[in-house]
Amino acid sequence: MTIQLDQLSFDQSTGLLPAVIQDASTRAVLMVAYQNRAAVEKTLATGELWFYSRSRSELWHKGATSGNVLTLVDAQPDCDNDTILYQVNPGGPACHTGSETCFGAPGFTLGHLEKTIRDRQSAPTPDSYTGKLLADQNLLFTKISEEAAEVLKAVRKAEGNQRLAEETADLFYHTLVLLAEQGVTLDEVKKVLAARHKGSA
Repeated sequence: MTIQLDQLSFDQSTGLLPAVIQDASTRAVLMVAYQNRAAVEKTLATGELWFYSRSRSELWHKGATSGNVLTLVDAQPDCDNDTILYQVNPGGPACHTGSETCFGAPGFTLGHLEKTIRDRQSAPTPDSYTGKLLADQNLLFTKISEEAAEVLKAVRKAEGNQRLAEETADLFYHTLVLLAEQGVTLDEVKKVLAARHKGSA
């Protein structure tokens, strides 16, 4: 985290700045709220998100009533230091309507799939295919080898774009299960790709 309170630029008339809240796993934008200095301080001190209510003119702890707290993962001000992007682990729906986000249903990302896999890992169910893969490393290795072969087969035998997309999706899924089984996050893979992209620019 790189928040330096004295460098933040709060609005001169209101004493507030916008806080953009993003799911650390899926990267979906969950909500936008406002903070004064005290709310930022309490957020950094407690590791849970605090905001300033413009309608009630008071601090409020997100999830204090509903239980849907936002646990802080990272915080980064923008280039002007007048907005903060928070990455969080949501304890439930972020929107007061009960929706996951305040911006409608988020589009699917690999982060959503990673989150589902890790949920299965932390709370396995008897009939979960993901759970079976996580419990049997040899089965997981075999499936990854099979899916990689199916991807190549789809190209070599000109089975069409749809078939290639389907087989690639299977390979991505099983690879994400392997990453979870090994304790490697999708973010770690992205960082490697980003560094390689930067190095080749």
